Amino acid sequence: MAVLPVIMAGGSGTRLWPLSRKLYPKQFLPLVGDSSLFQETMSRLNGLDILPPLSICNEEYRFIVAEQIREVGAFSGQGVVNNGGIILEPVGKNTAPAIALAALHAAAKHGDETVLLILASDHQIRHVSLFQQAVKKAEPIAREGKLVTFGIVPSGPETGYGYIRADMSLDASVAFPVQAFIEKPDYDTACAYINAGSYFWNSGMFLLQAGRYLEELGKFRPDILESCKKAYAKTEPDRDFLRVDQEAFEACPSESIDYAVMEKTSDAVVVPLDAGWNDVGSWSALWDVNEKDHNGNAFRGDIFLHDTRDSLVHADYRLVTTVGLRDMVVVETRDAVLVADKNKVQDVKVLVDRLKAEDRDEYRIHRKVYRPWGNYDSIDHGTRFQVKHIIVNPGEKLSVQMHHHRAEHWIVVAGTAKVSIDDKQMLLTENESTYIPIGAVHSLENPGKVALELIEVQSGSYLGEDDIVRLDDRYGRV
Repeated sequence: MAVLPVIMAGGSGTRLWPLSRKLYPKQFLPLVGDSSLFQETMSRLNGLDILPPLSICNEEYRFIVAEQIREVGAFSGQGVVNNGGIILEPVGKNTAPAIALAALHAAAKHGDETVLLILASDHQIRHVSLFQQAVKKAEPIAREGKLVTFGIVPSGPETGYGYIRADMSLDASVAFPVQAFIEKPDYDTACAYINAGSYFWNSGMFLLQAGRYLEELGKFRPDILESCKKAYAKTEPDRDFLRVDQEAFEACPSESIDYAVMEKTSDAVVVPLDAGWNDVGSWSALWDVNEKDHNGNAFRGDIFLHDTRDSLVHADYRLVTTVGLRDMVVVETRDAVLVADKNKVQDVKVLVDRLKAEDRDEYRIHRKVYRPWGNYDSIDHGTRFQVKHIIVNPGEKLSVQMHHHRAEHWIVVAGTAKVSIDDKQMLLTENESTYIPIGAVHSLENPGKVALELIEVQSGSYLGEDDIVRLDDRYGRV
């Protein structure tokens, strides 16, 4: 029986702000190559004997996940990236409940003996062939009932990762019994771990049978298992999504798989993995994994550097220039700029916490916002007006809606728009426009084969996104 990959697509990645934000976190960003980390995770499965991957995310990410799966399928042309379903978590409850939902789904669809390959969606692995070799070697061990975790062969004393201590006394060729899972150490302790030779970084990747995981979870955390069973029992399909019962899942305790199962079971084993793994958890980690020029600089975008060394400079929207920098991080986005000492980038989280406390939009969302139908960019705004650049993908439609406080002007700049305003319908093409009064029921659709682009000018006393009354929506949004 083939392996079922389970892609964990939650998490906010606050240490990579301002690129990574609550509603569009790092796993969906192209931080290293042209594809996002989530898409790279999907693509590195090509060549393995697997079932279509199952993804797990929260409600807010569901359309991003679905679209990125569609894109990576179009890029690769490989059947392996077919969507095996997307389980939606009503709330985040850490990895033990999320994997329980995946195991229950796998057992129901494919049987208790289905082997799950649990992967984080926000890691980089440079040597895909070595990763695949490790998975293939570990698969027979998982089919024997062992709970396999992949331990990263450490390249140095790292204080930002948890560790796994293995029993290296046995003459094992592939997997070693796990003796302990250890929290992030201080530097001296990390050095001692490296010198001991029996410690690995905890990657958060696992290979285990669905039935065995549920059995061990029921033994050590029956409360988690019971909540997940109740939640999964009332699953409702919705397009590519699987919605579990919100009330039952909200009652589930929040716990990691390490604490709930792996630290307690006697069947945990670790398979060493040396494949260029990086969790891309900070700007300094991103500098590590990116290609650099002869001065040690990693950069992306429209960049001019002078007398700058060992720095990371990222420009999304404008020309960024630097003079006389050493070991710095400069990140420019459409609505925020970060300048930081590369050795102090862990403190970016402090800035994010402050933005969150002050309820700033820059903590939550980018200026460019993705929707299931396309995206919009808020290019200008004032006290009583806002201007957006809207792109509607071919065949997609915005909800039928109305507004209590704003009127809108739509000017088509490319493609064809099918517009409904109350009982009136029209087709608009390039350089044509229309006006939607306050209170009018309206909708916008792209009936064509190319992207529809338009400029929307809003005017009124209140311009918030919560002044949208949806009367009908093909994507199931409230």
